[in-house]
Amino acid sequence: MVDKSHEFALLVRLGYAARGMVYVLLGYLALSSAGRASAGPQASFDFLQGVPLGSAVLYVTAVGLFAYALYKLIAALSDLEHKGTDAKGIAERAGYGASGLAHIALAWSAFQFAHGDKRSAGVDNSGEAAGTLLAWEMGAIVIGLVGLGFIAGAVFQGRSALTASFMKTVGEGAPPAVCWIGRMGHAARAVVFLVIGWSLVHTAWLGKGEEAKGLGSAIVSLRQNEALYMIVALGLLMFGVFSLIVSRFRIIPDVSKRDLKPKWR
Repeated sequence: MVDKSHEFALLVRLGYAARGMVYVLLGYLALSSAGRASAGPQASFDFLQGVPLGSAVLYVTAVGLFAYALYKLIAALSDLEHKGTDAKGIAERAGYGASGLAHIALAWSAFQFAHGDKRSAGVDNSGEAAGTLLAWEMGAIVIGLVGLGFIAGAVFQGRSALTASFMKTVGEGAPPAVCWIGRMGHAARAVVFLVIGWSLVHTAWLGKGEEAKGLGSAIVSLRQNEALYMIVALGLLMFGVFSLIVSRFRIIPDVSKRDLKPKWR
């Protein structure tokens, strides 16, 4: 049972910091070597595994990412952040749910790297996973819907970049520059989400799993336009910096037993 505990809030903050570290490293790797960034977040875990006390850092990262994922899932189910039950609110809460599931996968991947399992290092398995899913009767529909979800996510990220609406959850005392750092980061994520979403819709339409892109391959695909690639890579690094700052100043609502009950209407 999750309660209002100060300890849980600290774990969620650790999760924001872990997310920030992953994006900072991913942006750095993209700027220094596109090939290393092609594995997406796993490239960050692979990098961490090679530094002193890397395994310990990865275990802590896995715990933080899992806490972050749990927080997002609670926010999706119980409307912890008061998004409401209209179409816009449900869409945002669905995005929280998707983020929660994605970060559970990231937490598991970080744990595997910490445990010494590098079998997936340097590999983006999106095409293989999409090919497996396409073999199912409803696989193409599922992939298409996920792709539309990423496109919707790109719209939300782009809107956040324009309006700086993310500042509503940033508490007092944060550096003034956090707003523009956040704008750059959200804009970069909007571009990458759009590339991923379109690749999945294209995959569903053509029935070709190799068309699907994950975060790493989506970033690398932008190298056809060097200027855009550099801007997005820098933006992803800035999103990491933003997440690190937010880990300290994010307004995190208290979570109590009643918040574990779904509230969709």
